[in-house]
Formats: sequence, C-alpha cells, structure tokens
Amino acid sequence: MTGPGRTRFCILPGSGGDPAGSAAGRSRAVTHEVFNQVPPLAGHDVSAEAVLLDGLEREGAGWAAAEVRELGRLAGTERAQEWGRLANEHPPVLRTHDRYGRRIDEVEFHPAWHELMDVAVTHGLHGSAWADERPGAHVARAAKFYVWRVDAGHGCPISMTYASVPALRAAPELAAEYEPLLAAREYDFGLRAPTAKRGLLAGMSMTEKQGGSDVRANTTRAEPSPDGTYRLVGHKWFTSAPMCDVFLTLAQAPGGLTCFLVPRVLPDGSLNPLRLMRLKDKLGNRSNASAEVEYEDAVAWRVGDEGRGVRTIIEMVNMTRLDCVIGAASGMRLGVTTAVHHATHRSAFGRPLVEQPLMRNVLADLAVESEAATITMLRLAGATDRSVRGDEAEGAFKRLALAAGKYWICKRWPAHAAEALECLGGNGYVEESGMPRLFRESPLNSIWEGSGNVAALDLLRAMLREPQAVDAFFDEVGRAGGADARLDAAVKEAKDDLADPAAIEYRARRVAERLALVLQGSLLVRHGHPAVADAFCASRLGRDSGAAFGTLPDGLDVGAIIDRAAPEEA
Repeated sequence: MTGPGRTRFCILPGSGGDPAGSAAGRSRAVTHEVFNQVPPLAGHDVSAEAVLLDGLEREGAGWAAAEVRELGRLAGTERAQEWGRLANEHPPVLRTHDRYGRRIDEVEFHPAWHELMDVAVTHGLHGSAWADERPGAHVARAAKFYVWRVDAGHGCPISMTYASVPALRAAPELAAEYEPLLAAREYDFGLRAPTAKRGLLAGMSMTEKQGGSDVRANTTRAEPSPDGTYRLVGHKWFTSAPMCDVFLTLAQAPGGLTCFLVPRVLPDGSLNPLRLMRLKDKLGNRSNASAEVEYEDAVAWRVGDEGRGVRTIIEMVNMTRLDCVIGAASGMRLGVTTAVHHATHRSAFGRPLVEQPLMRNVLADLAVESEAATITMLRLAGATDRSVRGDEAEGAFKRLALAAGKYWICKRWPAHAAEALECLGGNGYVEESGMPRLFRESPLNSIWEGSGNVAALDLLRAMLREPQAVDAFFDEVGRAGGADARLDAAVKEAKDDLADPAAIEYRARRVAERLALVLQGSLLVRHGHPAVADAFCASRLGRDSGAAFGTLPDGLDVGAIIDRAAPEEA
C-alpha cells in the first residue's frame, strides 16, 4: 500500500526480465496502482437520517428510536450487506420431491436468506405491531421496515405477514388461533403444522393466468365439505413466497368469490396438496421465491362471508400497498446515499465530484425526491396507526392518500434508481457496486398490489364512494395554506382537476400525480428542512425544472440538501 486507497503491484526481482534494480526494471516496477476508488459504504448507521427520526417522533413513535437506531446500525454493517448479496446471488431452488420420490413441494434457500429473515422477524417487522398496544406501533414498524434495506426480496413474506392480520380478523376463530403466531418474534422455518410452530409467516394467493389484476375472473373453485372446511381446485399464476406457512387465497365458492385460509401443512401433520409447479425467473427480487401453484383438493377455511372475498382480502392489499410505498422510499434513500458517498470520495477533472456544480444539482434533486418520499410514507404510516385505533378522519385521509402515494412514489423509484446508478458511471453498471440490483428491484413496487393504472383507478373509486375522503385529504394539505404560493397554486389546480368530471378516468394518472405532489409539498413545507421544501416547491410544483433529475433551478441551497443525504461516516 502507498497510502489510503492505493495499492501497488510490482515485478519482483528474479521473476524474469530485467532486474528490478536496473533503469529498465525500475520503469516497469509499478505495473498497476489503484487509487481514486471509493471505499465501501459500510460501518455506518442507516437510520441516521433527520427526516426519518423527526418523522418517527412526530407520528407518535419516538419511543421506538433506540430499536430503529439499533437496526439501522446493523443494516450498515458489512456483514448484513453480505447477507443481501449472497441471498441474491444464490436464489431459491424448488424441490418438488425428496430423494425417495415423495412429493414435498419445498423451497430451499441459502443460509443468508434465513439470517435476513431472522433479523426481520425478531425485530418485529412482520406482524408484531398488531400485538403492540402502544400508539405509534405501526409507525415504529414502518421505520424499521424502511431502514432494514439490505435486501428487498425477504421483505415480501415479512410484508404479507404484517398485512394478513386485519384480513384474517374477518374470521374471529381463526384469528384467535393464528394471530398470536403471526405476531410472534420467532422465525421458525420448515414444513410443520402451523399450531406446532413458534411463529408463522403468511402469504397471499390471488392472481391467475387468465385474470391478472381482474381477480373477479378467477376460476379456482371452492366446494364446501361436511366438516365445515372447503376443498380448492384450480391454479394460481403468481404466488409470492410459497414457503410461507399459510395463505389467504381467493376462490369461487357457491356464493361467489370468497377468501380462504390455506395452510401448507394440515393440523394432522400431512401436507396440504398445494403443488408448486415452478418458480418464476424474475427481473429482480431474486432472493425471494415466486411460484405457480396448483390446488388439488386443498383444504381451506373460509375467511369472511361467501361472495365477499375481494372486500375481505382488500384489507391485506391495502397494508401491502403501504409497504410498497415504504420500500420505494427506502430504495430511493439507498440510491441517493450511495451516489453522495461515491461523489464525495471520487475525483474527476481535478476535484471531487461532489464539489462540481452539475453533479451537485443531480445529487440535490435525488435527495429532494428521497426526502419527499420518506416524509410521505411516515405520514401514511401514522394515518394507518391512528385509523386502526378507530380514528375515522385518519382512515378517510389514508384511503385517498395511500392510493396517490402508492401510484406516484413507486412510479418515481425506477427513474431515481437509474439516475443514482449513473452517478457512479461505469462502476455503477457493475454488479459489485450493488446498484444493478437496486435498479432491478425498482419497477416491482409499482407493479405489486396493483400497477399504476390500478392504483390511479382505485383513487377515483375512493373519491366517488367516499366524498369525505376528499375532504379529509384537502384538510390535511390545507394545513400548509399560505406558507408557499407555489403550493397554494398547485392545490388549486388539483381541486380544479377534480371539479371537472369529463374524461376523468382518462386523466386518472394525472389526478393521482397531482394529489401526491401537493401532499408531499404540504408535508415538506410544514415539517421538512426549508432548503428541501423550497427546492421541491420550485421544481415539482412551480415547474421550474426539466424532465430529468439534475435540472433544479438556480438559487437553491443545494449544499444543505446534499449534506442531509450524506451517510454518517463510520
């Protein structure tokens, strides 16, 4: 080594050629010197982020700061990041049969996956918030889900387990039996009867090959049995996390589309005939298994009334949509933090990248988008927490705000990830940087639990069915009234958009985007850093920017914005 970040490789004497002591040998002695390379982004506290910690306190979960910080420090370690890398480089493998030819339909994972899952479960990122009576429990859980960003794939079963509880409560007897296990902080992997395990994971199985998002077109049949259970026959085209213990599944009962609880292992220890046909070969989220499943007279228990399957399972869908927003916000933060870290330690044209004006514009723009997403996801988590505790106004606000946030924040992540990757140049295109994996993950959250069109149309349905949700939304946004003229003008435009019903379905994406932007602007003006709020209102609401990141207008305090995005150095 010849100094920090410098490695020198030499031709040793006696290795052939001119002796190292000769003039010719000295000219060739240094064949390769490594310098101007960025040190690993490891050993820092991922949770050391003002917008996160301030929001945690503001939304009623300040009591959880110590655990959030503990998890954030673990997420920043080289060990945890290596778990994420290994889980993705060694994706799950389907084992349909054991060595003797018996059907087992099991999924095999790399040990790193189990390390990730164990951390997530023991820290309560799954169903534990439902067993915590403290106000802010769901906000605390959201913050932990946000900072544990070392791998997105294992977040899928964690998220679905969290989201399964409110849907399962439509069957009180089943909830009484299973909910304590879904909330238990015990990761207990393996094929055993659910009630024989220390903790459970839950999945969701809705999509069929002929229907996609149109679940009412499902063809899987559910026939009642004399013992009160049902027998399911049919298929599911996309069952994520098929190694979960139980699944909430939609099937056509005699009374119409109905929700069912389907365990992989029956109470007597025998395998329920859920046949895993194959695992999907996906763009990203490769550490997590997603399967095609055939039901061959699978035993199921009804959850909710016959014919009310969509209404029942939508409770689960809405919770997983919240996690789509949290995941996108978390991914944006990882992207901009990595970009700022790179620009701080990498020099070009005689000075560090972070000091160069155009790069500063790009970094600040990425940071503004990240903070807007984070402050919004925290507000949505707060609304979720208060609505499950009976606050009807918060519930009404959430119904509109979550649809708008899910549409817009998830839609912004792929562009954000691409720009953050580009900040690293060619190094960002190389797998070892971690940025290609981040980029491959970024489209998923916009697709999962309803694509952009579905989210935008759900927003319109919420407005039509519950006019009070519109009032609650604009009451929230209006709390920043008069604080920024650009925000006031954007709010007026958004209201005018809703007042014109002509072709509103055609304009649904524009409506969702504008609602999301005014919500983000209002939250930043009231609670965010002044420099971030100013940049957001100028570029996103005042439209003083281009279509790409890095087109912020002059006169902004980009230094303060970039400083807030810089990782806490070890």
